[in-house]
Amino acid sequence: MHSEHVASRSADQKDSSRESRNGNGTPQLDAVSLAIIEQLQEDGRRPYAAIGKAVGLSEAAVRQRVQKLLDQGVMQIVAVTDPLTVGFRRQAMVGINVEGDVESIADALTAMSEVEYVVMTAGSFDILAEIVCEDDDHLLDVINKRIRALPSVRSTESFVYLKLKKQTYMWGTR
Repeated sequence: MHSEHVASRSADQKDSSRESRNGNGTPQLDAVSLAIIEQLQEDGRRPYAAIGKAVGLSEAAVRQRVQKLLDQGVMQIVAVTDPLTVGFRRQAMVGINVEGDVESIADALTAMSEVEYVVMTAGSFDILAEIVCEDDDHLLDVINKRIRALPSVRSTESFVYLKLKKQTYMWGTR
């Protein structure tokens, strides 16, 4: 029993290597934090004790690491649903061209509940936004009356999803 406690304390001391921040302010993650993230990507409900066994930390140390990763915005633990099964029958990616300040339009899009994903891009569009709606009328309303009504939106192009073939969050930590 004593040797298990010592091993656990020793593993917890490994946890003292705090993640630092790199030059652009994002957390610099160590190998243990990356391994914890991979464990949770495989199964977001995996018990902390099982994660601890896999990465060499105690359950308490894993709990602290996970909380720190959540607090830093490194990851989220959420239930991912199939939009069709919860009443959202229409999804689309909308390419948006903006005249002027792209960030202000991106911020306005993030405030819309139907917009699930916003990325500022280089290329044919200034912004790509993924929209999830109940039906075509709802999608038309969001694009025509809300997105196109934003000041500085010059044009939009919609890519309506016909069938979702792959959606995964298992890209790991490479």
